[in-house]
Amino acid sequence: MLKIFRQTSFLAAVGILLVIFIPGYAKIQELRQKNQELEASVRKLQAENSAFQQEKERLENDPEYLEQVGRKELGIVKKGEISYRLVPQEKK
Repeated sequence: MLKIFRQTSFLAAVGILLVIFIPGYAKIQELRQKNQELEASVRKLQAENSAFQQEKERLENDPEYLEQVGRKELGIVKKGEISYRLVPQEKK
């Protein structure tokens, strides 16, 4: 009788511990996954930031590049130059 009581008590204690710790373990796994996703996002943003920093430095220190970007993105022309823009024909 005492042996059955001990086994039952042991199984009950194990069951209680499982009920207590399994949700915590699942939460830890969820947080680890979220942490990995956030770390990947940080790495991506750091790479973008580095690229923007290089672009900024190049625009500040390279007049030829600055002129190229100004012409391409803003349509800037030098004094005396004529700019032509081709408009595609509409399809009928």
